[in-house]
Amino acid sequence: MKIRVEAASKRFQYEWIFKNLSIQLESGDSLAITGSNGSGKSTLLKCLTGSIPLTSGKIEFSIEGKGIEESDWFKHLSIAAPYLELPEEFTLSELLDFHFKFKKPIKGISIQEILELVYLKEHHGKFVSQFSSGMKQRLKLALALLSKSDVIFLDEPTSNLDKKGIAWYQKLVESYQLNRILIVCSNEQREYDFCQQKLALEDYK
Repeated sequence: MKIRVEAASKRFQYEWIFKNLSIQLESGDSLAITGSNGSGKSTLLKCLTGSIPLTSGKIEFSIEGKGIEESDWFKHLSIAAPYLELPEEFTLSELLDFHFKFKKPIKGISIQEILELVYLKEHHGKFVSQFSSGMKQRLKLALALLSKSDVIFLDEPTSNLDKKGIAWYQKLVESYQLNRILIVCSNEQREYDFCQQKLALEDYK
């Protein structure tokens, strides 16, 4: 998988969120998008995933030199972000069954193993609405990293996690990036220390 971003710019009314941003990533790369709160990290992530359009410039996804249509990008992505909600009317087991009808789990991992990995095995019959914020965040991260995808987007990945949860997140990424492209949006160094490349959004205003 390759992602090529060329002279990407995004404006809301008269305010430029970023201008003339160019990057190139391929399988195995990891990128941290850094910036203060309100700098536009989530906006850039949404542009990269195709959720919102650029004002100018272009983004291209390709596999083995063959371009992927923008309408098909979602098939190759997994995302964990604060603004993406879990369906709380499901029990945990129902949610996992539902999710993996649309995304396959990575090779060699079972639903039972996922439950154990997120320390939620004993909560499999509980409604997601009854989960704490930390439990929900662990679940979001596991769904993103343990789903079969070519690109993983993580926005503020350790929000609602305690010290033990942060260490769990770092180990999860280390174990399951699996030669995929990983993009982390964050202003907390602990969330992206492992990233090979860093992009400071303030440099593109």
